[in-house]
Amino acid sequence: MLKAVNITKKFDIPVIEGFTHEFADGKVTAVVGKSGCGKTTLLNILMGLLEPDGGEVIREGRISAVFQEDRLCENLTASANIRLVTGKKFTKEEIARELAEVGLDCADKPVRELSGGMKRRVALVRALLAEYDILFLDEPFKGLDEETKRTVIAYFKRKTQGRTVVLVTHDKEAITDEIIEL
Repeated sequence: MLKAVNITKKFDIPVIEGFTHEFADGKVTAVVGKSGCGKTTLLNILMGLLEPDGGEVIREGRISAVFQEDRLCENLTASANIRLVTGKKFTKEEIARELAEVGLDCADKPVRELSGGMKRRVALVRALLAEYDILFLDEPFKGLDEETKRTVIAYFKRKTQGRTVVLVTHDKEAITDEIIEL
């Protein structure tokens, strides 16, 4: 369950004013809007990483996230980065298969050797393999060429079916059940 009730947040100026929404369980909700309108701020409030100035967030369950920055450990392999959140739930071979589904053959490579788009896919696979009730994504498909994006979106659809997802995006082609415009 995820619900925002009368959320307000300002820095020097108001960014979010009176935002209320109950996010549908098992659905993908996209938060869209112009740059600087408060999408990432709202996402951080929903995750509990930023306190609102007013209102409240009601959230039950475990969360997983992909941030605008990939937040990977550069000296660890792709596989080891994934295991930071999955523990031993998946074997090295299973992780390699998951990475292959998004076009990667880099399970044993240190992340520092990967391109930006490759790192993005590792971060997304890591978030999708974590145990979660709500998945938060901030521009998860940025930096991907069109063909790779189609592959990653197909993987995303398979992995999130029936799951609660909040997705911040500029991508109007994002796979969503509901769109909130800020």
